[in-house]
Amino acid sequence: MSEVWKPSVTVAAIIERDGRFLLVEEETSDGVRFNQPAGHLDPNESLIDAVARETMEEAAHEFTATALVGMYMSRYLSSRTGKEVTYLRFAFAGKLGRQLDQPLDEGILRTVWMSYDELVASRDKHRSPLVLQCVDDYLAGKRAPLDVIYTHPSVVGAIDG
Repeated sequence: MSEVWKPSVTVAAIIERDGRFLLVEEETSDGVRFNQPAGHLDPNESLIDAVARETMEEAAHEFTATALVGMYMSRYLSSRTGKEVTYLRFAFAGKLGRQLDQPLDEGILRTVWMSYDELVASRDKHRSPLVLQCVDDYLAGKRAPLDVIYTHPSVVGAIDG
């Protein structure tokens, strides 16, 4: 039997305040890059919990998702491994909560607020082309209510059987 192909599932927080967007500057295998607070979905975690956790870890802020901006797929050739990786990204709009007294996640150099023009001007330093696409969709008003996402209790609890 052949191996089943699976994309890497990620989440991202699209956070706007006074016309500026919260990004993280991070060390990657391709050098220093900008990204939204984002990361991989962990086992036993809902998408909503994942985006809150990633924002806490990478930006040291609480985050409450209020809407799904979009679902995105992209393919990337890893310079580190030489292998192709397909990402399935769920991007959420939401409210930034209080700042937490904790260090930023390993590899995160700093948080930065950027205007749209600054985002466009720095696109060659984005972690992925999805960074700008998510902001464009956010600015276009794309929103789906969170109730379009269903997480069965077996994901975060015990499996029946």
